[in-house]
Amino acid sequence: MTIALSQFDEVRLDRVSRDFGALNALRDVSLSIRRGEFIALLGPSGCGKSTTLNCIAGLLPVTGGAIWLDKSRVDTLRPEERGFGMVFQNYALFPHLNVRQNIGFGLKMRGRPKAEIDRKVDEALNLVRLRGQENKLPGQLSGGQQQRVAIARAIVIEPPLVLMDEPLSNLDAKLRLEMRAEIRRIHNELGATTIYVTHDQDEALSLADRIVVLRDGVIRQVGTPKELYEAPAHFDVADFMGFRNKLKGQVVALEGDRAVLDVEGARISGVARERVTVGSTAYAAIRSDDLVVGEAGSNGIAATVDTIEYRGREFVGTAHSAGGLDFVFRSHNPVEPGSTIHLQADDERVLVFAEPVQGRH
Repeated sequence: MTIALSQFDEVRLDRVSRDFGALNALRDVSLSIRRGEFIALLGPSGCGKSTTLNCIAGLLPVTGGAIWLDKSRVDTLRPEERGFGMVFQNYALFPHLNVRQNIGFGLKMRGRPKAEIDRKVDEALNLVRLRGQENKLPGQLSGGQQQRVAIARAIVIEPPLVLMDEPLSNLDAKLRLEMRAEIRRIHNELGATTIYVTHDQDEALSLADRIVVLRDGVIRQVGTPKELYEAPAHFDVADFMGFRNKLKGQVVALEGDRAVLDVEGARISGVARERVTVGSTAYAAIRSDDLVVGEAGSNGIAATVDTIEYRGREFVGTAHSAGGLDFVFRSHNPVEPGSTIHLQADDERVLVFAEPVQGRH
């Protein structure tokens, strides 16, 4: 393979801000990305992840701070001068051009010789496994094949950085899983540096070397998938990383790094991720996979089953407590809607956070 992406040591965002009138879409975002990394920008709609990507690409100007590629400042350059590869959510393929022409479009615009374009397009076709489809129009391809064309078009220009904006959101569940593996394979084979925007925590966990969680234009936490999954630093990060059970209670004891909460008369112990004090209000955050049905007569939080679904190897249910708490839990055995159960979680799998201050995260 002779496709060789441009090399550099670091992309650095230095206190980048982006305002839309009075709206601060990004606020002092600082981040360093090493060559060869796969970075996922993760967060809910409106958190600033696509704005960050578009500022890096040059599709939006920054209103504060700077973006550096090693020692060269790039936020002052036009998008085409930055030379980054971009994969859009809607593929953005030319419908009247066939696969080969779509992939080679960027090279043609750069005035490359036809022989070079043909050679590099052939290599890109092989890399994304579309050999034999090169004469088809985009409308004759599946969604997954169209996305492969978009990826090939982005990488064939040999960019220093590949930017992907929710590239799998228009695909069905099966195709999303297949394309996840393909995107990571292509990244690895090329030794690419990729920044990938998603609102899907599973995508971020499976693809990224590091995950950047944003909310309201601010970076909330940066870490490996394992760090984000097991040890979210803030309540809102835990919420977005799948801790669906958020139980409000009062801290009744502190034991080392553990906090014990009174939640509707039940004692819930967990690892304190933020400083809490006895008598203060706090939240116990628990993944649905870690909240299980205890034995009859056991301690735990009493709840009434609302729904139960069979998921192959186990059952997943929803329930509510007398005090109005909602739960998502799992069970190895079926339970009847309307029945009373006792829900428990291992102390090691429970995280305790201080009550968020209104207007702050």
